[in-house]
Amino acid sequence: MSEPADKQHLGIALGATLMRDLNRMRRRPGDVLNPLVFYALAVSLFPMGISPEASLLAVMAPGLLWVTALLAALLSLDGLFRSDFDDGSLEQMMLCPHPLTSLAVAKVAAHWLLTGLPMALMAPVLGILLALPMNSIGVLMASLVLGSASLSLIGGIGAALTVGLPRGSVLLSLLVLPLYIPVLIFGSGAVQAAIMGDAVLPHLALLGALLAAALIFSPWAIAASLRISING
Repeated sequence: MSEPADKQHLGIALGATLMRDLNRMRRRPGDVLNPLVFYALAVSLFPMGISPEASLLAVMAPGLLWVTALLAALLSLDGLFRSDFDDGSLEQMMLCPHPLTSLAVAKVAAHWLLTGLPMALMAPVLGILLALPMNSIGVLMASLVLGSASLSLIGGIGAALTVGLPRGSVLLSLLVLPLYIPVLIFGSGAVQAAIMGDAVLPHLALLGALLAAALIFSPWAIAASLRISING
């Protein structure tokens, strides 16, 4: 078979995998809404629990928004591959002629579209709730778009490693939280720099570099982890 035909078939397989996951989440809206509701509720509780003073909230807002976004992303990671594991689809993915790395990226992309991107779109409202200056709202959204994609890719490794465990959500959190720290530091640092009037491009560039590294290495790690989880 010619190389263009192979690429065309791979593109069809990736699109089918992506649409399958999006349709599955549409049929199970709770899996999509739970992280977003948690994100909104957790952020809205801080003004009541800490202080309604705008100056204090503005100082704490970058860290609060990013920590809650990170925890919200963790809520949905356990189900990233579990449904496919339960119904035998993962074994079929491993046996199909297409690279498992590419199919894993399609599944991670669906996860990001339904968790990371909506959280980035919600961020301006939550930022205003925490008295975040308007000139930092755009930076907050950009940092969450870049950072949440890295969170999905890195989290996919932990989800693949724990997919065969009956209660792997706690172990999943322990595995991926240390790897999330650089994303958290540079993401909240970008928003803090915008508030202080400092340069934000270095922070966003580092987030982009982390995303590029995750795109290069995470698919291979996810594929290897899935083979370990399924074959032992």
